[in-house]
Amino acid sequence: MKISTWFGVLEMGNSGEVLASELFPIDIRELALHSLSLRGSRLNLPPEGFDLKAAAIECRFVDSLSEYYSLLHEVTLETVKIQISGSLTPDQRIIQAVEALDDINETTNSLSERLFEWYGGYFPESGLNGEALALFIVKYGSRENITPDDPLYLKARDSMGAKLEASDETLLKGFAKSVCSLYERRKQIEAYIESSMEVLAPNLTRIAGPMLGARLISIAGSLEKLAAFPSSTIQVIGASKALFKHLRDRAPSPKHGVIYSHPFINTSPWWVRGKIARALAAKLSLAARIDFYSGKIDPSLPEKLEEKVQNIRASNPRPPQKRPESGAKPKKKRRK
Repeated sequence: MKISTWFGVLEMGNSGEVLASELFPIDIRELALHSLSLRGSRLNLPPEGFDLKAAAIECRFVDSLSEYYSLLHEVTLETVKIQISGSLTPDQRIIQAVEALDDINETTNSLSERLFEWYGGYFPESGLNGEALALFIVKYGSRENITPDDPLYLKARDSMGAKLEASDETLLKGFAKSVCSLYERRKQIEAYIESSMEVLAPNLTRIAGPMLGARLISIAGSLEKLAAFPSSTIQVIGASKALFKHLRDRAPSPKHGVIYSHPFINTSPWWVRGKIARALAAKLSLAARIDFYSGKIDPSLPEKLEEKVQNIRASNPRPPQKRPESGAKPKKKRRK
C-alpha cells in the first residue's frame, strides 16, 4: 500500500512496516509546496492513527524526533508564508497602491505647504510652489545662487526677503530633497497603477481611465465586488456622506460620487450631469463584469458611451425652467 506524506511516498506492508520509500529532498520550500498539494488531494493519504514520526525515522528521512519536529516546524511556517503571499491578488495589490498613493498625496501636500511658507520668508517673489519650488530649492538653495540665465534672476536680485544663512540653506535643501523624492515616488506608484489596471481591467480602464478605475476597485474592495454592484451603486460610490444625509435629513439625493472626476461629467453643464452619470455608471458596471468574468476587450463600450453622452447633451441644450409650485397663493400687495 502506497502512502503519500509531506516528506515522501512510502510503500507499507500489511503489518505497518516500511517496505520502500521515495523521499523528497530536504528543501523547505519544496516540502511546503508538496504539503499544500496534499491538502487538495484525497488519494493515498495515511490512515487514521498512522504514526508519521516513526515512519520518518524508520525510512531514514530524519534521525530523531527533535529533528522531525524542527523540520516540520520550518515547513509549516513556509507553508503559511506561501498561503499569505498567494492571497494577495492583483486587485488587492492595486488597492494597496491606491491607498499608498493617498497617503503620499496627503504627506506631500502638507510638506509642500510647509516648504512654501518656510522659503517664502527668504524669497517671497518666486511665485513657485509644490514640486517646482522643491526642485528650485534643491538646485539653487539661496536666491543669491541664481544664475543670470534663470527667469527669476531679476526678482531674486531685488527681493525683499531675508538673507538665508548657510546652516538654514543646508536644512532647507535637505527638506526640499525629501519632498522631491515623495513626488518621484508618487509618479512611480501612478505608473504602476496604470500598467496594472491595463492588465487587470482593460475595459474599465478604457472607460474610466486607470486612476478612476483603480479608485472604484479600491472603494468596492475588489474587482469581483465592483462587478457585483448595480449601476446605481457605482453611480454614487464614494458619496456615502451625501447619501446618508439624504436618507436621514431628506436632503437632495447625490447624483454622482467619485465618478464626478470623469471628464464626461465634470466638463458637462450642471443640468445634464445626473443623466450622464447614470449612463457612465451603466457602462462602468458592464465593463467591470466583462473584465472579471471574461477579460476580453470590448472596443465598442467607449464608442457607445460617447454616443450616449452626445445625445444627452444635444437633447438638453438649456437648463430646465423651474415650474411654479402648484396651489401657491398669490402675494398680497401692501397698502401704502
